[in-house]
Amino acid sequence: MSRLVLFPSTAEVDNKGHLLIGGCDTVELAAEFGTPLYIFDEFSLRSRCTEFKQEFTQRYADTAVFYSAKAFINKALAQIIKEEGLGLEVVSGGELSIAHSAGFPMQKVYFHGNNKSAEELRLALEWGVGRIVVDNFQELNLLDELARERGNKPDVLLRLSPGVDPHTHRYIITGNLDSKFGVPMVHGEKALATTLSMPEINLRGLHFHIGSQIAELEPYQQAIEIFLNFAAEMKQKHGFEMEELDVGGGFAVQYDVDTPAPPISAYAQAMASSVINGCQKLGLAQPRLIIEPGRSVVGQAGVVLYTVGVVKDIPSVRRYVSVDGGMADNIRPALYGARHEAVLASKMAEKETEKVTIAGKFCESGDTLIENIMLPPVAAGDVLAVADCGAYCLSLASNYNASLKPAIVLVKEGKARLIRRRETFDDLTRCDLV
Repeated sequence: MSRLVLFPSTAEVDNKGHLLIGGCDTVELAAEFGTPLYIFDEFSLRSRCTEFKQEFTQRYADTAVFYSAKAFINKALAQIIKEEGLGLEVVSGGELSIAHSAGFPMQKVYFHGNNKSAEELRLALEWGVGRIVVDNFQELNLLDELARERGNKPDVLLRLSPGVDPHTHRYIITGNLDSKFGVPMVHGEKALATTLSMPEINLRGLHFHIGSQIAELEPYQQAIEIFLNFAAEMKQKHGFEMEELDVGGGFAVQYDVDTPAPPISAYAQAMASSVINGCQKLGLAQPRLIIEPGRSVVGQAGVVLYTVGVVKDIPSVRRYVSVDGGMADNIRPALYGARHEAVLASKMAEKETEKVTIAGKFCESGDTLIENIMLPPVAAGDVLAVADCGAYCLSLASNYNASLKPAIVLVKEGKARLIRRRETFDDLTRCDLV
């Protein structure tokens, strides 16, 4: 089946016509753990980490790969990321605390965010994170004050906005001029000079992030060129030596059978050659290169299973297939029109003869997961498997309609391990006070 290319690399169909992931029968997983159920394939996760390291370091030896925790993080995943030798990029005190609770080495944690609180910055200083990525002048002054209070000297990167259009959805553009993230490049020299003037702060390099789900290479090359030219100018004017250049992430994932994403090797070649050639041209020492993949590490490794409930026909209009999850566990389709593909996990050998719309169970007309998808004949009780759900689905999940956040299992070589239990009704009121 062509849609299998969107599922984890271990996905296959057994002789019963069932979908297997990591050697586990997904229909049996749904029966054992209930649905909605999120599945992460450990082999796909680890293979993707290895691929990023190999493809970049063979083209640019001094590359460090930092997993972007906002795509999805919990203690089990943090442990895998640590074992694979990646760093961790966090954007909140909560993500930082998950990393700390999992025993992640704090020197390999970079702390981002456009509105870090004093409490979060104090925590970062106390735990000794590797880099604090300074986003704006207000944060810079606050960090300087906190560093003087504590008497330690944090290493920082300065986030600038290069004004590059990555040609992606406007909700996931982050490096344009009109953005809440970073210091606009027009104020870059002032920000850099101010940082260099602060004896309690050690400026190690520069950072940019232009967006997410970027399927073109040119925007990265444009941004790198802008930053190298800026670094050369700042070296001449202020004696600044850029030790690190953090180019962010945003590498695209294939969500559609007919729209493949560029391979990691293509991103690696474009970025490495841009840095090497640019540094040679400008007479700069080659900096350490930092990349921050998130979606492209976990996106395809994750699958969600739903159980079909009501099937509703509207003659000459549409057939609605309602499932037991929806926008509370995957808001991406409702939020910015994201497209997913799906299969019937127990009917993989049957022909796709029905055009249906997959609807969620939540009290919003916009709670539609997939419009107009061809599937085999669907009936109540069927198990639907949706591809490419490893990134942002769980991170953006809510308890809308007082729903319960789903369980998560990690699968490998025919064995499934529960890495987050399903919430209970008691969990819904555990923080309430009367």
